[in-house]
Amino acid sequence: MPYVLLGIAILAEVVATSLIKSTAGFSRLWPTVACLGGYALAFLLLAQAVKEIPVGVAYALWSGLGTAAIVAIGAVFLGESVGFAKLTGIALIIAGVVVVNLAGEH
Repeated sequence: MPYVLLGIAILAEVVATSLIKSTAGFSRLWPTVACLGGYALAFLLLAQAVKEIPVGVAYALWSGLGTAAIVAIGAVFLGESVGFAKLTGIALIIAGVVVVNLAGEH
């Protein structure tokens, strides 16, 4: 169950981050409410998940998967470029998440 909570927390954070641009600097009410609500939900669920998952492992998953998802969303929906360097960086982040998780099992 803690990994399910972490997964939903990551999803909420990714949705909230995806909404930042639409808030227009937090000057548009409903996108701002949705963005801040997403972050609140994300942190609430992360706090519950780390009751059972080591913080380092949870944060590695949170940041790594969140970063990879935001890059993909930026490329697909926001027209952001994705070159070799960016893809290499994402691959290194994911490799780091794997290493941290494997090290957390010992």
